Amino acid sequence: MHILHEQIGAPRLHIDAEGKTSATLTMGPLPSGYGVTLGNALRRVLLSSLPGTAVTGVKIDGITHEYDTVPGLKDSVLDITLNLRELRLKKHSKGAEFVELPFKKSGKITAGDLKVSSDIEILDPSQIITTCDKADSKQKMTIRIDKGVGYKLITNYENAAEEDPELILVDANFSPVTSVKYEVLPARFGELTNLDQLSLSVSTDGSLDAEKALKLSANILQSYFEIFNNEEAYVDEDFTTTFEQIKAKKESEQQESSAGVDTAFTPIDILGLSQRTLNALVNGGITTVEQLKNTPMSQLMQLRGFGQKAKTELAQVLGERGLEDGNDAPEASSNPDDTVVEENEAS
Repeated sequence: MHILHEQIGAPRLHIDAEGKTSATLTMGPLPSGYGVTLGNALRRVLLSSLPGTAVTGVKIDGITHEYDTVPGLKDSVLDITLNLRELRLKKHSKGAEFVELPFKKSGKITAGDLKVSSDIEILDPSQIITTCDKADSKQKMTIRIDKGVGYKLITNYENAAEEDPELILVDANFSPVTSVKYEVLPARFGELTNLDQLSLSVSTDGSLDAEKALKLSANILQSYFEIFNNEEAYVDEDFTTTFEQIKAKKESEQQESSAGVDTAFTPIDILGLSQRTLNALVNGGITTVEQLKNTPMSQLMQLRGFGQKAKTELAQVLGERGLEDGNDAPEASSNPDDTVVEENEAS
């Protein structure tokens, strides 16, 4: 991760799902240029690498190629295959399945007329496949439905290798994503005004939730980049960081801040000093234990009303509480004349 994130913090990620078929991802702030880097990478994976369901072949009684016509159908075989490519289906398991589509005497044939198993869901039953006009109701169409990834373009070699000569192969687009667009917006953090914010919108055909599509795409990208994350991977600690390092640094700063709040304003009253010594310290501007510990004894002795007796008392109280640091700690005096000195100073 870019070292700049130690200054601006980890990027915030928010996914706003608008139902199952559309979602918008917002991510930022990001270093300059990273909006395009991440947005374009996610877009390419969304369009090319997610699993989906599509028609890969069709078989019609008496038809051997896609440029033929079917008696009783208003559409040519080519038009029918184009309509089949638009079907919105969801197949739960991997592997091809053949489903039947019987003809009608007359009327429209839609996706809802497909005789599918429980392994296949028809997402839009109203999609039109063809229209019958005095068709033979004994005839039927057999459709091959498969689950795959990306776009599959049929080649002449595949046509020649197909075992069933009556099966017409169909180019298939398996991607469940219907559209992806991203926008890089300007963002700022403090005085940094050249940062990026990524906004990416994705729509699916309903066979895969849009939010899941975003997360799956990110995981696919991560799995490829993890190839580089071995024990011998090169890391420049001066210009890179990780989420763990950013999190640890933030927690450390919060702990230090919390500790500072807890100790920075400890009132001096809790030491239980005599009223005379306490007044001398307060009048001298020392109102907290922290101020007291950071003030040299030589400076305390210059306060009005703070004499040898106060010095002895303070040394005893601080010693009992373990607050002495030893640098300029006062020591209790056994001189019997201390009281006299204190009284003379007070007068």
